[in-house]
This record gives sequence, structure tokens and C-alpha cells, in this order.
Amino acid sequence: MASSHSSSPVPQGSSSDVFFKIEVDPSKHIRPVPSLPDVCPKEPTDQHRWTVYHSKVNLPAALNDPRLAKRESDFFTKTWGLDFVDTEVIPSFYLPQISKEHFTVYQQEISQREKIHERCKNICPPKDTFERTLLHTHDKSRTDLEQVPKIFMKPDFALDDSLTFNSVLPWSHFNTAGGKGNRDAASSKLLQEKLSHYLDIVEVNIAHQISLRSEAFFHAMTSQHELQDYLRKTSQAVKMLRDKIAQIDKVMCEGSLHILRLALTRNNCVKVYNKLKLMATVHQTQPTVQVLLSTSEFVGALDLIATTQEVLQQELQGIHSFRHLGSQLCELEKLIDKMMIAEFSTYSHSDLNRPLEDDCQVLEEERLISLVFGLLKQRKLNFLEIYGEKMVITAKNIIKQCVINKVSQTEEIDTDVVVKLADQMRMLNFPQWFDLLKDIFSKFTIFLQRVKATLNIIHSVVLSVLDKNQRTRELEEISQQKNAAKDNSLDTEVAYLIHEGMFISDAFGEGELTPIAVDTTSQRNASPNSEPCSSDSVSEPECTTDSSSSKEHTSSSAIPGGVDIMVSEDMKLTDSELGKLANNIQELLYSASDICHDRAVKFLMSRAKDGFLEKLNSMEFITLSRLMETFILDTEQICGRKSTSLLGALQSQAIKFVNRFHEERKTKLSLLLDNERWKQADVPAEFQDLVDSLSDGKIALPEKKSGATEERKPAEVLIVEGQQYAVVGTVLLLIRIILEYCQCVDNIPSVTTDMLTRLSDLLKYFNSRSCQLVLGAGALQVVGLKTITTKNLALSSRCLQLIVHYIPVIRAHFEARLPPKQYSMLRHFDHITKDYHDHIAEISAKLVAIMDSLFDKLLSKYEVKAPVPSACFRNICKQMTKMHEAIFDLLPEEQTQMLFLRINASYKLHLKKQLSHLNVINDGGPQNGLVTADVAFYTGNLQALKGLKDLDLNMAEIWEQKR
Repeated sequence: MASSHSSSPVPQGSSSDVFFKIEVDPSKHIRPVPSLPDVCPKEPTDQHRWTVYHSKVNLPAALNDPRLAKRESDFFTKTWGLDFVDTEVIPSFYLPQISKEHFTVYQQEISQREKIHERCKNICPPKDTFERTLLHTHDKSRTDLEQVPKIFMKPDFALDDSLTFNSVLPWSHFNTAGGKGNRDAASSKLLQEKLSHYLDIVEVNIAHQISLRSEAFFHAMTSQHELQDYLRKTSQAVKMLRDKIAQIDKVMCEGSLHILRLALTRNNCVKVYNKLKLMATVHQTQPTVQVLLSTSEFVGALDLIATTQEVLQQELQGIHSFRHLGSQLCELEKLIDKMMIAEFSTYSHSDLNRPLEDDCQVLEEERLISLVFGLLKQRKLNFLEIYGEKMVITAKNIIKQCVINKVSQTEEIDTDVVVKLADQMRMLNFPQWFDLLKDIFSKFTIFLQRVKATLNIIHSVVLSVLDKNQRTRELEEISQQKNAAKDNSLDTEVAYLIHEGMFISDAFGEGELTPIAVDTTSQRNASPNSEPCSSDSVSEPECTTDSSSSKEHTSSSAIPGGVDIMVSEDMKLTDSELGKLANNIQELLYSASDICHDRAVKFLMSRAKDGFLEKLNSMEFITLSRLMETFILDTEQICGRKSTSLLGALQSQAIKFVNRFHEERKTKLSLLLDNERWKQADVPAEFQDLVDSLSDGKIALPEKKSGATEERKPAEVLIVEGQQYAVVGTVLLLIRIILEYCQCVDNIPSVTTDMLTRLSDLLKYFNSRSCQLVLGAGALQVVGLKTITTKNLALSSRCLQLIVHYIPVIRAHFEARLPPKQYSMLRHFDHITKDYHDHIAEISAKLVAIMDSLFDKLLSKYEVKAPVPSACFRNICKQMTKMHEAIFDLLPEEQTQMLFLRINASYKLHLKKQLSHLNVINDGGPQNGLVTADVAFYTGNLQALKGLKDLDLNMAEIWEQKR
């Protein structure tokens, strides 16, 4: 066979080579075993046929053309720039330097295989000619093999068989006797050549078949060495693994498994011990409950019953000796319910009916807390109704006892004659009855404070239970999240290890659950029915039981009173029920306030049957009103809500008082006006002090000063903020009446709107009545005045001005005490002010009209003739002087000037009319001179009057304008 000179020590699989190269991973010493190829050559399919896309050339191969002596310099500069220079590539530090010595061992191993490969390669034709000669070779081989006798092809061919040997080597060819030696020798030689020919044919066919399967032969030869290496290393690894497993089992597993066996045994013993101890504890339940009930520990007894029932259902279920204990505990629980309701009723009676002088706010606070917890635990929520009924009875008894005490202290009342307690109470005078009402209100205040303190304790208990429910729910949600996360992270790789029918992972899990069971059982053992674990028995984990689902955890909470309570988790109330119960407690406190107010209203109405309250004077009613308002504010501060019954009764009485108050003042004012002669009155010092206090912004009746006021003489005018007011006596009293209205509003704020309406009516009445008496001349018939003089008119105008001056002050006073939504009522003062101004304007017009009629009468008879001044102008000046003397001391100087300007305008109008009638013109003639002299006399006399010196009369207007 011809050998091939290839550069690679391993034959390459190419188009002209049927061998392949075994890829060796340099990072591994054990080379993978490839699959055996098909020994028969196959026709290449389309998907394995080589195309141009199978060509793979890297960038260095494309750029480095080995045929060029030197790389062209402009190859890269076309695209990479002129700065590109050829640099030497630095060898990598991470690649070793490979020399021929690295391949020496490989060449020695592969040299023998290469020789066989080269020989087989010479025998087998190339693959490209094989396809052409395959059919011819196959036919030729078959022809050659047909020359070989069939005996050589038999499966049982063996030369040790005589028949086979004689057939292959007949003895006739080896017999040399008989002179036939040459011929036999030739025959033997021919036989030898014939057999050699058969051998060659067979060898050629064998070589041909071997050449066809050369790849499989060489692959088997190569794989044999690798398989031997794999088997040797695998055997060593298995041996090492067995040694390590044996060592680990001896060192780590045997001791741990023994510890687990002991732990399981110990846990079983603890469970049995705890079960027996639990049975002993449950056996003592009924005697313990009896002891707790004897000391009114209802909550402890109920907790003990609930815990025992839970233990019977979960941990002691099926125990024959406890089969009747559950029904007995249920009957005992019903009995406790009745006992708690009766006990709460007794407690409520004792708490509400104890002496009110006692400073203790809550009676037996711990007892109350225990009762409330027990009632909540059993869902007996009607205990608030019981407490409400007791409150009504107590409120009645408080009033009754106060009346009895007060009547017994009054000597004027004969209890033998007057039997009924209500009639005896009506015989009290106002100071006595007022003291009685004050005592009742004080007792009611103490009563409400006690009720509030008791209800606060109950409310705190309810809120504690509600808070515990919410916290428990949050903890359960957190626990569920933790358990879910824990379940997801459990490692179950050792779950297949089983010891005595129990998974090892279960043993670990039980060890983790033990603290939870300890916690639940320790909480249960903390109840009154449990016995403490003895110190000489077992450690804390031994006090556990099988049940880890007990819900009877408790937590400590603090009541505002300072008492620590234990809130159990087995409350059967929902959050909505507890919230509704808390609201009912607050409503019960409101109801307590309403009860006190209702009883006070009945007491008030029983005294008002004979009209007693309507007969009170202002000070007495104000004192009563203040007392009732104080009580209303106190109860509102205690209970947090204002009750309306007593306030309504006070408002009703206040309205009656306001009506009576107003009628009295209006009647008094009417009498004063009917007797008023409209003359200037002296101003007593007390009224001046009253006005002075108003100037200081203080609307109140000043206190009477002893001695000092009597020595001061009355003044002629009233001085208000520097201005003098000449007034009549009625107006002085009206100002005092107005201040009484304002002070009444301060004393009784609830009647502000009614007082505003009544005061407006009073001011309107004064305005209308004074107008009737003065302008309407009603005083002529009522008082008997002969005539209404200008002085009466001026005095009336000044009185009206004084009232108008104080209307803004009164308005501000009421505005400060009215609620914003009732500010619209202040418009009454605006209307009153307008009416007063209109009245004042009418008086001024009346004064002008008086002089106007006088001018018309006198100037109609005026004649332009001597003497100068004429009699007409003398009379006019005389009347003007009288007018000035009548009003100057009453009206301010500004008003006097304005009034005389209007009178002068009327005078000029009449004079102008008369001159026009007489055809007297401003022509400088004698008549003109006479008129000018009369007018000069008039002007001189008018300006000579006090306060009218600077008056601009403008007498030139009396002449007609020249056309």
C-alpha cells in the first residue's frame, strides 16, 4: 500500500480521503468517544454536497496573499488612511510557544497507525475513481472468487478432516514411485501454484474488503486505547467514591441518625407526659370554676371553660372518662351568663345610688372591667340597656331627695297640712326654690361625671378588644406570609431518607414547630385552671402538647383608670359589632345628659304651673337664666353634646319674659309720652353719668353712687361727646330703657333676636307717638297744651337727634351678639334711622312753613312808601328775632344757620313776588331806594342775631333780571 505524505499526523477528511480526524479537547485528558461511522461508502446527498457556501476564509487569510513577495502598501490606505503603517504583532502572553518537541510523543504513538493507513490507502483507490470502478471491481472480484473451489468457502472447512484434506491435497500429486517423478513433481508444483493463485485471489479480495472498511478499522484501533483509558480512570473514580461514602457514613451519618432516634424517642415521651398532665389539669376544671365564681371572677371562669372545651375537642377527643365533661361545661357557662347579668344590674344600682358626696368616680373598677369582659365574651350586649334604666331611676330619686331635704329645712311649710311633695315645693319662695334648683343641678353634674367615668371604663374595654382583634388579624396575615415564604424555601433533598417510618425532614420540622407549641401551651397554662410546670420535671419544650392551633392568646392592655387587663383572643364579637357597641356607649352618655335635662324641665314646669316664673323680675329671671345656662354648658362639657330640652324650656320662658319685659317698658314709655309737656327738662347727674359711660363704649347701667350723686345739681343740658342736647324728661328715661334692653341681651344671650325686635318696636313707637303729639298736635288734647310752639318743635327735633346718635352704638352692640346668619335683622336699625331723619326733616320743614305763612301774610300788605323802615319789615324782623330766641338755645349753631337760610330763601321769594306785583324794579328810582332801605334794615337785624353774623343772605335775588 502506498503511503501519503500529509502535513498532519492525523488523516484529514477531505474529498480525496476517506479517513477523518479525531478532535481532541486540550483541556481534558479523556477524549470523547465518537460514534462509529458507516463502513460502507455512500453516495453523497444534496445536503452534504460541497458548495461555494462551505468555503470559510478568515480576515488574515484574505489580507495576506502568500503569492506576493511584499504586501501592497496601498491596500489599507485606500480606506484606512495614509497614517496606516505596518507594525509587528506582539505575541500573546497567554499562548505558549509550541515546538516540535511537543508533538514527539504523539508522533511515536501514531507512526504505526500511519504506516497501516498508508498501506491501506495504496490498496484502496481514491474516492473519486472508486465510484467509476466500483461496479467493475465488484464484477471482477466475483469472477475471481468463482475460480476458487467451493470447498474452501464452506463454514466447516478444516484440514484435520481427512476427506477435506484429501480433496485439497490429493496424494496422487505427492506419489514419486513408478518413474513418474518428473510428472508428479510438475503436478505438485502445479498444485502449489494453483493454491497460491487461490490464496492471492482471496488476499486480494480481503484487501479490497478491508480497504472498503478502512475507516471503521482505524477508528476501532484508535478507540480501543481511549476506552482502555476511560475504563481505568472510571474504575479508579468508583473506588475513590466508595471509600469516601464509607468514610462519610461512618463519621457523619451514624451519629446523627442515632441522635435523631433519641430525639424522636424523647419527643414521644414528652408528648405522653404532657398528655397525662393535661388530663390531670382538665380533671380539676370544675372545682376551679367553682372557686372562681365564688370570687366573682367571671372572665377567668369563662376562659377556663373555653380553654377546657377546646382542649377536649382538639387534644383529648375520644377519651372515655371525659365524655360528659363538655355538656357539663356548657350548662355551667349558661349559669355564668345569668350570674353576670344579675351582678351587673346590682353593680349599676350600687354605683348610681351611692352618696353623691363620695369623691370616688368609679366604684370597684376591677369588678366593672371583669363584668364587662365577661359580658362581651358571651355576646350579652344588652347590659347597656340595664344601665340606662338604672340612670332614669337614679335621676328621679336625685330630684325627689333634694326636694325632701329642702322642704324639711323650711319651717314655713307644714308637711302635715300639705301632703303632696309637689305642693310643698310650690310653697317655696324664689330664693328658697332657687337654692333648691342649684342643689339639683350640682347633684346632676356629679351624677353625669360618675356616669361618664363608668362609661369611659366600659368604652376603653370595648376599644381594647377591638384593638386586639385588629392586631391579631395583622399578625395572622404576617404569619401566613412567612409560612408561605418558608414553604417555598424548604429543601426536600433529604426527604428520601427514612428512619422508622418517618422522614428525616419531618423530624427537623417537628423541632422547628416545638417553640410554637411551647408558646401556645404556656399561654393556656397561664389561665387559672393550669398548674405551673415543675422545675424538676422537664425543660420548657417538655411542657408542650400536640396542639399548636390554640387561639387563646392574651395580651395586656391598660385602661385609662390605671388597671391592666388581659384581652383574650377568643372574643366572639366582630369589628362592626364592637364599633356599634362603642357608639352605643357614647349615645348612652348623651342619653344620660338628656335624662337630667328632661327631669330638670319637669321640675321647672311643675313650679311654673301657678305663673311663678312669669312673675319674676328682671334680676331674678336673669339669675335663673344664668344658672340654667351654666348647667347646660357644664353638661355639654361633660357629655360632649348640648341637650335641647332644658334649653328649649329656658327659651320658652325667656320669650315670655321678653314679652312681659317689653310690654312693661312700652307701657311706661306710653305713659311718659302722654304726660310729656315738651318742655326742656333738667338733666340729673345720674343720667349724665349714664351717657358718659356710653361714650366710653360701655353699654351698661351704672351703679348708684351713695352720697356723691345727691350733692350734684342737675344740669340744664345733656352733654354727649362735647355736644349739648336740650331734651325732655321722656327721652332721658327712654335712653335708660334702651340700656336695659342692651343689658338684658348681655345677661340672656338667647333672647338677642327677640330683644332686637322688641327694641326696634319701642323706637318706632317713640318716633310715631312723638310725631303724633308734636307735629300732629296731639299734645293739645292729651296734655292740654294751648299751642305747639317753635320751641316745642325744636326740642322734639333735638330729642330725635339724640336717639339717632345712639342708634349706631346700639346696632354695634347687637351685631356683636348676633350669629352671622341673623345679621339681616340689623336692617331694622337702618329703617329706624331713616324714619327718624325723615321726622327731623319734617320738623325743620314745619318751622320753615310757620315763617313762610308769616311772610306771606305780612309781605302781601307791603307798600313801598315812607317811613323807612316800614312797619311790615319791622314786624318781620321782630318775628325773626323771636324765632331765633326760641331755637338758638335748643339747636346747634350749624342747624340754626341752615334753618335761617331756608327761612331767608322763603322771605326773598315772597318779597320778590310782592315787588313784581308792585312793579318795583331796580332802576335807582325813589321806590327802589325805599325797598333797598327796608331790605338793608332786615339784613342788619338778621345778621345782628347771635350766630348769624356770617350768614350769606344774597339779597340781590329779590330783583327781577333785566331783559
